[in-house]
Amino acid sequence: MKKPFILNADVIDESNAWTRNEFLCRPDMTGAEKLLMVRATMPPRGGHPFHIHPHREEIIHVVEGRAEQWVGNEYRILGPGEIAFIPAGIAHATYNPFDETLVFHAILSPAKLDATEELDEDPLDISHEEPWKSIRGA
Repeated sequence: MKKPFILNADVIDESNAWTRNEFLCRPDMTGAEKLLMVRATMPPRGGHPFHIHPHREEIIHVVEGRAEQWVGNEYRILGPGEIAFIPAGIAHATYNPFDETLVFHAILSPAKLDATEELDEDPLDISHEEPWKSIRGA
């Protein structure tokens, strides 16, 4: 076991084009093999376009603000305390079309993939493919 507690000073920031990502749990931090947890902050009018995690399940848990959360071809507006469950390999996207900042937890499992699964792109961007590139306008 690496660390059973992660304090603010321990958080690892690995932001990307869509969100500020603060890793709260991953193997190199806690020794967890089955869980990844990220606190993501998305600015107003931002979004993480359609993608898949080929080998990981995911839960999106809204902490602050509202999310336009897509799972496959369905979406819901989620508020604080609400979640979406995304099975491995299912297309999904998170958008913030609102004027307030969105903060959510992304919890993924497993944290560690086997050697062949690690070769697959994750997340795999599918936002340029139909129906995903035009589904929000439909």
